[in-house]
Order: sequence, then structure tokens, then C-alpha cells
Amino acid sequence: MANFISIFRIFVMFAAVYLIYVFRGNAIAYSWALLLTILAFALDGLDGYVARKFNEESKFGALLDIMGDRIIENTCWILFAVMGWIHILFPLIAITRGFITDTIRSAAMEKGLTPFGMQVNPICKFITGSKIMRISYAVAKVLAFVFIVMAKIDGIPYADVIWNIGYGLAIFAITFCVIRGLPVMIEAKRVLND
Repeated sequence: MANFISIFRIFVMFAAVYLIYVFRGNAIAYSWALLLTILAFALDGLDGYVARKFNEESKFGALLDIMGDRIIENTCWILFAVMGWIHILFPLIAITRGFITDTIRSAAMEKGLTPFGMQVNPICKFITGSKIMRISYAVAKVLAFVFIVMAKIDGIPYADVIWNIGYGLAIFAITFCVIRGLPVMIEAKRVLND
């Protein structure tokens, strides 16, 4: 069930993207896209909860969760850049960081380590694997994406303020993305040399 939720949330995000891209500027479509975006991120928390509740935790499930996170996050960054809402550097940074960290984590998994368990240094472990950092990063992304979409709904009050908050959160989220990737790169030599 947890793996189904992980996959389903990807399609929820694709539906949101479709509504934004195809129905450009349509307030009703954007409103639905906003709700679907919130749902896609809410399902991210649900899949982990279900996995723990029903003892469905596995390395495959962890990989599927990370894959879903990457697809949803990169889909949002790419869509926003294509729409001209953000600079192209946002998706380029997110995608590059994802390729680098996921390649290193794949090598770690071949050695029996989990994606977040490969860190040995306590500071690196905290930045990448602690609950507070993982939740903070997720919340930063969710709020950035939600505020950016919300600001584009025609007729929404204080659209400029909402946009500025969303764009500021996007800068924070992409910076956080890089910061959370650095420990994986720092400890890559140890994992790859072993």
C-alpha cells in the first residue's frame, strides 16, 4: 500500500502540471492544481506513515519514496521555469544535485547501506537524515510551490505579497537542496573507496 501511495502521488502532481500548463491563466484550473499540489505533498508523508504502521518498510520502498520526491520536486521546478515564473537555474540545480546524490546513494546501497544511513559523520548525518532537516526541507518546498501557484491565480488578494513570499521560499528551498546534498558528496569518497 505504501508503495502504491508513493507512485500515485506522482500522477497527482502530473495532473496539477497538466492543469497549469494546458489551462494557462485559468483561475479554476490553477485552483485545482493548487489543491492537487498540496495533496501530492501530503501523500509523501502518508506513504512513510503507512510503511511504518503496516511494517512495509524496505530498501525498495525507501528508493521509491526518494524517486517520487525527485520526480515531484523536479516537475515543479521545470514547470515553473517553462512558465517563466522562475529562473532556469532552479531546476538545473535541483536536477544536478539529485543526479549526484542519487548516484552516490546507489553505490552505498550496493554495499548494504540505506540512502540516509550512509552518513557516518554526525553533522552530515544530521543534515541529511535527521527528521527535523528532512521535514524542514519538505515544508520549504511545499510552501514555495504552493505560494507560487497561489500567486498566479487570477483575482487572488495580495498576489504580489504571496508571490514575493513564494519566490523567497523557492530561493530558500533550492539553497536547502544544495546544503542537504553536500554531506552526501563529502562522504562519497569513503563509500566509494570501501
